[in-house]
Amino acid sequence: MSRSRETEYKCPYCGREFGITVYDSVETAKDPDLRDACMSGDIFRHSCPHCHTDFMVQNPLVYIDAAHKFVIWLSSQDTGADLSALSGPLDAQGYKLRRCKTLKEFTEKIQIFEDGMDDVLVELAKYDSFIEYIDNKKGDPSSVTGVEYQRADNGVLKVNVRTDDRGMSFLIPVYMLEEEIETNKELYEVDNRQFPCINDEWIISLFMESSGEA
Repeated sequence: MSRSRETEYKCPYCGREFGITVYDSVETAKDPDLRDACMSGDIFRHSCPHCHTDFMVQNPLVYIDAAHKFVIWLSSQDTGADLSALSGPLDAQGYKLRRCKTLKEFTEKIQIFEDGMDDVLVELAKYDSFIEYIDNKKGDPSSVTGVEYQRADNGVLKVNVRTDDRGMSFLIPVYMLEEEIETNKELYEVDNRQFPCINDEWIISLFMESSGEA
C-alpha cells in the first residue's frame, strides 16, 4: 500500500513551522485517487496555516503502477549506488523502472507508460521534432520553452514544440521511430535495473557521444 508520514516543515515565506503529510510511495492499484493527485501535483502542494501561502514540496517519491507494470522514482538526486539487488525482481517481472528528476518529467512519464508507449521512442520523437522545428521551420532555439509528448493514436505519435508566443505540433508514425531504434540498438540500449533517467538530457547525450562531441 501507499506509504505516508507526518513531518514538520518550515514555511519558505513566513518561516514558521507546521506539520505536513508527505508520501514516500504511491501504489495506484490500492490508492487510485493518489494517481490523480500525482498528475495534478496536489500530492506535493501544501498551504501554510499561518500565512496561508500555497507552495510545492517535491519530496522523493516511489510511484508503483502494477496494472501497467512500471515504477517511477521521483528524485532530483541519484543515489550513486548499484540498485540491481533492489530492482532485479521487478525487472525480471517485466516492469519498466525509471527515475525522474522533475515533476514535469514525472507526470509525462506516467502518461507515456499508461498509454503503453516506449519512453525511449518518445524521447527520440521529441528530439526529432525539436530538430525539425529548428532546421525546417527556421525556428529560434532560444524561443523553445518545451517539447512535450501529447498522445499516441493509431500508430501516430503527437509531439508539441512550445515557444514563447506560439508553438507547433508534429505527427510522427511510430513505425519510423521503431525502425530507427532497431537499426541502432546499442545506441538506445538502457540498463532498466538502475532506474535510468530517460529524458531530453539523455537523448542529447546519445547524439553527442555518437558524433564524438561528448
